[in-house]
Amino acid sequence: MATCSRGCAPAVRLCQRLNRLKTLDGDMMATSLKRCLSTLDLTLMGVGGMVGSGLYVLTGTVAKDTAGPAVIISFIFAGIASLLAAFCYAEFGARFPKTGSAYMFTYVSVGEVWAFLIGWNVILENMIGGAAVARAWSGYLDSIFNHAIQNFTETHIMQWNVPFLAHYPDLLAAGILVVASVFISFGVQVSSYLNHIFSTVSMGVIAFILVFGFVLADPANWSQEQGGFAPYGMSGILAGSATCFYAFVGFDVIASSSEEAKNPQKAVPVATAISLGLAATAYILVSCVLTLIVPWRTLDPNSALADAFFRRGYSWAGIVVAVGSICAMNTVLLCNLFSLPRIVYAMAEDGLFFSIFARVNPVTKVPVNAILVFGILMACMALIFDLEALVQFLSIGTLLAYTFVAASVIVLRFQPEKTNSKDTATPSPNANAEVSPAPSESQTITEDSEEPKQYESFSDKLQLVERQKTRERRGVGQLKAYWEPYLDRLLGDCEPGEVVAFCVMTLIVSSVSLCAVLEFGNEQLQFPVWCFAMLLVIFTLGYVLSLALIWIHEPQRNNQTFQVPLVPLTPGASILFNVFLMMKLSLLTWIRFTVWIAIGLLVYFGYGIWHSKEGLRDFQPKDMAAHYVVLPSGSLVETVQSIQPDGQVVTSAHHISSSAAPTDAGAPGKR
Repeated sequence: MATCSRGCAPAVRLCQRLNRLKTLDGDMMATSLKRCLSTLDLTLMGVGGMVGSGLYVLTGTVAKDTAGPAVIISFIFAGIASLLAAFCYAEFGARFPKTGSAYMFTYVSVGEVWAFLIGWNVILENMIGGAAVARAWSGYLDSIFNHAIQNFTETHIMQWNVPFLAHYPDLLAAGILVVASVFISFGVQVSSYLNHIFSTVSMGVIAFILVFGFVLADPANWSQEQGGFAPYGMSGILAGSATCFYAFVGFDVIASSSEEAKNPQKAVPVATAISLGLAATAYILVSCVLTLIVPWRTLDPNSALADAFFRRGYSWAGIVVAVGSICAMNTVLLCNLFSLPRIVYAMAEDGLFFSIFARVNPVTKVPVNAILVFGILMACMALIFDLEALVQFLSIGTLLAYTFVAASVIVLRFQPEKTNSKDTATPSPNANAEVSPAPSESQTITEDSEEPKQYESFSDKLQLVERQKTRERRGVGQLKAYWEPYLDRLLGDCEPGEVVAFCVMTLIVSSVSLCAVLEFGNEQLQFPVWCFAMLLVIFTLGYVLSLALIWIHEPQRNNQTFQVPLVPLTPGASILFNVFLMMKLSLLTWIRFTVWIAIGLLVYFGYGIWHSKEGLRDFQPKDMAAHYVVLPSGSLVETVQSIQPDGQVVTSAHHISSSAAPTDAGAPGKR
């Protein structure tokens, strides 16, 4: 048995290293960056990250091909689903005002390797997203000039026909990324100022579209002669919601900016709620206007709004729409270039990524190395790659991050607060319990009444001990008092938060299994009806029971910062929806995702695990225990036990002369 234990010890230590959590010590507001962003700055960043080219392109595409005029309802459903994820980001951004977004949130609650993989995927997501927006910006501007830029490049510079590469180098897209990176490297205030300008112009154009569009609205375009309001039925509305969900991707830039916010505890939740509300309102109203101006069957998916005004005889309005579209794409571009270097900086600051990216410019207070290096990499991608085949890859990284953040909210809500060994000389075995000091024979304790009560009899002391045990069992992560008589024998011996962590894993597995059966059970796997129904019942029960078991435990109650309401229901619903959307992605996307994860694991095991700052903490003594023994001679022996990470105890003894010890051992009469 001992041989087996010694043989398993390396594997156990490896698992502990992979799942170690980030320790946030000291002042949470302390930072190397500059805290200068207000609630308005964060709100406009969130609006800029969400209201981009999708407003001018996605609305027409979903209305024509998927949902018809009922695209309005699709955006409502998508907005509600996005709100679930936004709640989770808002809680973490307010509670841990550190840059890194989903990476940081996963690191403090789930584990190191999971956080690295989330950060690794978010990096690629932002790089592809920024490059794709730059190419869309270039293509939109080129179309205004009748593709003169493309024709000149193909004729006088070069063109190629290589798979996965663009037909020609998009110099304009690469150039705008380099210029934007230079501006962002000047500091967060410059980035915020530029975002203010572009967001203001974009919102002005949206207001023009709404006012002028409702003037031209014709309710007959929703009539049965034109196909009705919901020509594709509820299935079309739900399919449209899955597509519209990606229009709201971008609010995480607010959480990424929390380390540069003046008052993140207040600003992050408020900015998240306002920006998401404004973005949802804009998408819903613009979809309404678009389908009322012209019949939805005749929409041009590539430039729906501009084409709609042109067909109504107002070609000049198309120029206004084009200006708004370019400004909206500029805001998305700035948000990608803003959040990407900060995630890289957070990973490098923790030692999981190359340390050169953790350097902050002493003047501008921004990670200039990360901004310029990844800005140039993004420009190279926009220059040579055909990003149409890679755009779908964005979905899986975003959905995975949303899923882990939602799971992290549940884990952290039911996890006891860790006590710092520096603050407590003898930490109790149950750190979260509110244990009162043991009363002495004449100690006076107030118990649920205004008048103090004296505990002197033995029976009273026994009752006090029982009440203290009950209070301990009601600590964070333990069973609620109401359920103790029923489940204490089954779950009472578990560590605080242990049952909840297991239930979160069961919740995710049940969600994946349930969505897989719904998506592939009938067509690809061709299950019989009885088998299909039985699997649905089993996995639904697993999902519901996991939520119920989490709910019967005591959560943390923190009134100082924003908390997600209705936990675990809200994050549980977010997990289910995110997993459902992930199941709808193509096999090729999953293959690319697997390859990228494999590359990330090579980086982590080749560099990150060896340079992790949390790993360096493990080599320092975690605790010290000192015992003093009084010898008959009157001197003291101090025994110091240094508790090492691997469980070994190193003991050293020091002889200390007491002030009361005899000065001459051979002459007891002398003092």
